[in-house]
Parts: sequence; structure tokens; C-alpha cells
Amino acid sequence: MSSRRRRGQIAYTSGLAAEDKACAALVADGWSILGRRLRTPAGEIDAVAEKAGLLAIIEVKHRPVLADAVFALTERQQARLIAACDLLLIEHPEWGSAGVRFDLLVVDRLGQVRRVADAFRG
Repeated sequence: MSSRRRRGQIAYTSGLAAEDKACAALVADGWSILGRRLRTPAGEIDAVAEKAGLLAIIEVKHRPVLADAVFALTERQQARLIAACDLLLIEHPEWGSAGVRFDLLVVDRLGQVRRVADAFRG
């Protein structure tokens, strides 16, 4: 196996583990996970969570240091998430009765999770 492919598999596996930790933190905070790794023609949404009618579109970033993860969400990714959210809400009009926001959950190498609630506006 090439080293590039091996690095890709490691990144994929660590990304899944980060998403698991992020979703566990959401559930512990009273959120219900409505879906994970939801694919749309506009792109993939890492997770969708709901609490008291508020829908959170979740992007998970995993970096060795939390601060680096916060700055990893690009404008292009934000635009993709907004477009994917629009398509998701067409499929699920019952979601988000109390509003929709975009949250960034960052996970560091130690598995610490921090949420940036309402990280950007759609």
C-alpha cells in the first residue's frame, strides 16, 4: 500500500472517530442526532442534530490543536453546507421548526470536543 493511501485511510478513520466523539458530546448535551454523513448533490453534512425544534447542521473538524480546527472551515465549505442544508430541508420540511443554525464541532488529538455554536450565517 502506498504511503499516500495509508495516510488517507488514517485520516478517514480519525475523522470518523472525531465525528463519533462530536455526536456523543451533542447527545450528552441533550441533542438528538437526526442523521450522520448525509449526502446531498451539494455535498455531505457530517451530522444533523435537533434540540427543542432547533436544527443544527454540524461540521466536524479534527486537528491536533483545537484552535487549528476552528480555522479549518473555509468559505467554500460554508457555502457547500448552506446549499446542502437547503436540499436537506426540502426533503425534511418538518425539521427546524424553531430555526436552523450551523455549528462547528472541533476535536483535538486528545479527543476533547468544543462547539462553536452558530459558527456562521446562511
